[in-house]
Amino acid sequence: MDTNAVLDLMWVLICGILVFFMQAGFTLVEAGFTRSKNTGNIIMKNLMDFCIGSIAFWVIGYSLMYGDSIGGFIGTPSLLFDSAADMHSLFFQTVFAATAATIVSGAIAERTKFTTYLFFSLLMTLVIYPISGSWVWNGGGWLAGMGFTDFAGSTVVHSVGGWASLVAAAMVGPRIGKYNADGTSNAIPGHNIMLGALGVFILWMGWFGFNPGSQLAISGDNAVAVAGIFITTNLAGAIGALAAMFVTWIIYKKPDISMTLNGVLAGLVGVTAGCAAVSPMGAFWIGLICGIAVVFSIEFIDKKLKIDDPVGAVSVHGVCGALGTILVGVFATDGGLLYGGGFAKLGVQITGVVAIGAWAMAASFVVLFILKKAIGLRVTKEEEIDGLDIHEHGSNVYND
Repeated sequence: MDTNAVLDLMWVLICGILVFFMQAGFTLVEAGFTRSKNTGNIIMKNLMDFCIGSIAFWVIGYSLMYGDSIGGFIGTPSLLFDSAADMHSLFFQTVFAATAATIVSGAIAERTKFTTYLFFSLLMTLVIYPISGSWVWNGGGWLAGMGFTDFAGSTVVHSVGGWASLVAAAMVGPRIGKYNADGTSNAIPGHNIMLGALGVFILWMGWFGFNPGSQLAISGDNAVAVAGIFITTNLAGAIGALAAMFVTWIIYKKPDISMTLNGVLAGLVGVTAGCAAVSPMGAFWIGLICGIAVVFSIEFIDKKLKIDDPVGAVSVHGVCGALGTILVGVFATDGGLLYGGGFAKLGVQITGVVAIGAWAMAASFVVLFILKKAIGLRVTKEEEIDGLDIHEHGSNVYND
């Protein structure tokens, strides 16, 4: 193996480690934005996402996503992946699969049965994520053939998790006390925004593995491309935070902390699809648009749809993932609407977003419907009021 090949392999593995550490970020965000009595349950869910996802993706998920494409819709399945030359790829794609599953955890926090969640996490990484992922990232996938662009997964990873979250949160129902009899919404404050903020910083750092790592190489001219992806990624996160902060400042008369933190994630999610396809200015506009959109989306889902999403996962990952992917059709320097490409690219992007969104929601509904009938989705009223930690795990995280 020559030096460049070794360098590329090491780059992918190091970026995979950064993406793996995003599990810690998700855990902190979800724990900080919810109540202390459920912290242990959140730790266990996020830990199990990665553990279950690692096994499921190795057993068959990876082959369903990257095996020889069958009709452009699914990879040829094979059990227990064991190709020595592609172990770095297996690791890098495993951490992505676990990320898609983890997104759902926050949307259904504080009222969902742990056993039910484990089954859903398994099927997310075993079937739901790999199949739609094969449409885009498998060279023979039908969306890949159309020229659909999702470089690092605004839709493949984030929107799949986001739309699954929407279905799951709607089916599980709101937390006790979230909505009044007249339909008005009550805020249920998180117990530690400091934990949430630390989680966001960890996620931001992890994104420097998520997006630049998706170049899958750093030798030769790839180094220049990687450096550019660092900048587009960072700019979108930064302006996303600023946009969310100023919107909340105008609406609420105060710069809201949790919304600003979600603005960071909104910008990062939004630019993930086009981080290698847009200029820094394009990334700026994508982050700005997503940072504004996330505030109104969270408000709409909470107050109009009356779907209880404690961390804003549907808005951050589903809505902004879809929006950012579509905006590639506007801002891509090669074929984008603003660069003389007409509407063709935009049409392809919309097609991919709609198709993957429909698959994620339909598949999630089927899985959750079966789980609801078989073992139930929700804990009892008593368990929810007392907290999931004591009832589901027999312990408390905070023993003061």
